[in-house]
Amino acid sequence: MEKSFKIDFDRLEARIRAAIRGNDKNVRFALICFFAEGHLLIEGVPGVAKTSLAKAIAQSIKDIRPARIQFTPDLLPSDVTGSRVYRQGGVLEFEHGPVFNHIVIGDEINRASPKTQSALLEAMAERQVTTDGETRPLERPFMCVATQNPVEHQGTYVLPEAQIDRFMMMLSMEYPTVDDEVQVVTDELVDAEPSATESSAEPEPVVDLARALRMIGQARKVYVAPLLKKYAVEVVHATRNPRAGVWLGASPRGSIALVAAARTHAAAMGRDYTVTQDVKQVAPAVLAHRVLMDPDLTDKTSDALVRDILASTNLPGPSDVDCKKPEGPQ
Repeated sequence: MEKSFKIDFDRLEARIRAAIRGNDKNVRFALICFFAEGHLLIEGVPGVAKTSLAKAIAQSIKDIRPARIQFTPDLLPSDVTGSRVYRQGGVLEFEHGPVFNHIVIGDEINRASPKTQSALLEAMAERQVTTDGETRPLERPFMCVATQNPVEHQGTYVLPEAQIDRFMMMLSMEYPTVDDEVQVVTDELVDAEPSATESSAEPEPVVDLARALRMIGQARKVYVAPLLKKYAVEVVHATRNPRAGVWLGASPRGSIALVAAARTHAAAMGRDYTVTQDVKQVAPAVLAHRVLMDPDLTDKTSDALVRDILASTNLPGPSDVDCKKPEGPQ
């Protein structure tokens, strides 16, 4: 693995941390999700920079096309995917919807009806959109970043499990510390001053789209040893244990997402092979939202269950030394 991945990843992380104060781990995981070509669900109360995190990623990569969809009860599926429209001269043409962009920000996704939410299912799973009998591919990279408020339920619809399972990670944005919040206020006041109009322009992007695509390719080449794949799958299988109070466990898609996120975490650490710690670091964000607990059997949260599983599930081999990429031709 070229060290260039870690260098550019660190630069991106530092750039976004300067804009999103007090959620450093979430910034790192959001970037890991992007370079693993996953989708991200961000939960948090209003005003904690959920949407700003997605925008900061887009602003850090030159030539990337972002789009924002404000999900509301009257939003239609065609408002997401696009539809055929009549042009001058009676020509019927397809007008691409906002989903045909690199980073699609779905703001308060749970405020739209299930019918409209389902417009994203095919795009998220297969990176294509089928309308009027025609399938149109989505350009890489494609990432859906959705936000939702966990405390306000009036006028919202619960996301179906089929859609939740398509999100590689779910992150919870927390309130910043006092010092971080003071810095947020300071930054906002500086940007609001008339004399800062020109100086407060968007910071320069860190990498361009071509480089981002190469980084995605580098992350995909990170070696994952057979014993580590087995370890990851055993962790996922343990989330399906009804005796632990589980009503619904993580799917095989969860196993794929766990390995993909773990190898991208390894790349961000500057390694060309994945180790146990990579799996353990990303597992709660990748698996917890896929697990439903039975409240009649346990009061344990899905996050606590995943952490317990990680603490009790051992690597099926002597050590992480066996996770290194073998020497010689493969």
